[in-house]
Amino acid sequence: MEIILKQDMSNLGYKDDIVKVKDGYANNFLIPQGYAMVATASNKKIIAENLKQRAFKEEKLRKDAETLVAAYAKIEGLKIGAKASENGKIFGSVNAIQLADSIKQQFDIEVDRKRISIKGDAIKTLGTYKATISAYKDLKAEIEFEVVAE
Repeated sequence: MEIILKQDMSNLGYKDDIVKVKDGYANNFLIPQGYAMVATASNKKIIAENLKQRAFKEEKLRKDAETLVAAYAKIEGLKIGAKASENGKIFGSVNAIQLADSIKQQFDIEVDRKRISIKGDAIKTLGTYKATISAYKDLKAEIEFEVVAE
């Protein structure tokens, strides 16, 4: 019997795959549990249309992310002010929230703080550091910023 998987199944296939299984396995387990549906002609057309729409949305998201990465690449000379002691140790720390706010103020580019990852998490001393902003799955931009005393 041919079925269309509704979710990823180990040893069978991935979501929206059309696979052939024994009738008993499909009728007694996969279909009643909601893991699969029968691969009729109409269901195959629906799945094909869904895959086409998903590919279109995926392409649009990727293009938007590429423009964001290009905008992030233009960020240079970013400075973040922090209160610090005379020996260069910051009172508190600089994290992704301050970095996102500084990018918004200095370059007028909106960045979600959850997409920023700073190497070494929080920064506790003055100096130059690097952070990575992930725009989409594998599209990332690396920016360099400097923490200066206020």
